[in-house]
Amino acid sequence: MKPVRYRSIFISDAHLGFRGARADYLLEFLDATESDYLYLVGDMVDVWEMRKRVYWPREHHLVIKRIMEKVWSGTRVVYLPGNHDEALRDYNDSVIDNFSMTDQIVHTTADGRKLLVLHGDQFDTVVKCSRAVAMLGSRCYGLLIRANHWVHLVRRLFGFPYWSLAAHVKHRVKNAVAYISNFEDMVAWEASRQGVDGVVCGHIHHAEVRDVDGVLYCNDGDWVESCTALVEHHDGSLELLWWAECRDAWGYNEAVAPAADSRAA
Repeated sequence: MKPVRYRSIFISDAHLGFRGARADYLLEFLDATESDYLYLVGDMVDVWEMRKRVYWPREHHLVIKRIMEKVWSGTRVVYLPGNHDEALRDYNDSVIDNFSMTDQIVHTTADGRKLLVLHGDQFDTVVKCSRAVAMLGSRCYGLLIRANHWVHLVRRLFGFPYWSLAAHVKHRVKNAVAYISNFEDMVAWEASRQGVDGVVCGHIHHAEVRDVDGVLYCNDGDWVESCTALVEHHDGSLELLWWAECRDAWGYNEAVAPAADSRAA
């Protein structure tokens, strides 16, 4: 199939090196799309997890290879490190041909809107104030994702579509919902402070596009739970794609849904 072309694509939180990463889905998405700009909005590689054990299967290697192939073919790729790949922040402001690395950047859409792009961990009070608590939370989250893997296998056996147990639990817990709301407010406030029209971030694994006090808040989600990406069309409009629902409509083998679900802004 011919790749679908966008002006810009924003993805984050692939957590390559983590057993719960859906590198297979991300690889499909990268093969199915092309863009002028590709923003890797943090936590693409899970250095935290790999410090405990090395896990790097073929699909994880191929994701990196596909991204580099896009660099070589002319796509401008910008890597914005997050907290799980914070070691890469030592290389911020590096530029090699079409590849660059930075903590934050302002992207101008085709219709003239300015969007602040950053991972978002800078506004996470747990990460900022207690690294030990953050890492404990990461370990608990990993256990939930492993349980999610077995739930998905059983659902596939009975012909049900992809569904994230981790996302379901997180959105049912009152404290988690409050945390997400507070995070969104803080990131939107920073965008407002910098005088831009909106913000694109990742970090909390909660894909969403909405208005927050006059600021366009966009979270591109992740490739562990939701398997989502934010895309910019050539007219500047933004759309959130859910790959588990897009892949069947785009000609992939495993039937999971009749059509793509998206949220536009």
